[in-house]
Amino acid sequence: MANSKKKTIKVEQIASPIGKPKDQRATLIGLGLNKMHRVSELEDTPAVRGMIKKVQHLVKVSE
Repeated sequence: MANSKKKTIKVEQIASPIGKPKDQRATLIGLGLNKMHRVSELEDTPAVRGMIKKVQHLVKVSE
């Protein structure tokens, strides 16, 4: 209960995964993105940051 307000980040898919490796497609799905211009609001954790870094060329992040 020490941190009642969790930090979140918004991630928007800005590029298509066509022609990209299957693991990058799977990462987008894991982030809740699978179509262009979809926005997903996620909790800011190291795991999510790592996923974003893996597909940073396909997404736009706003905090």
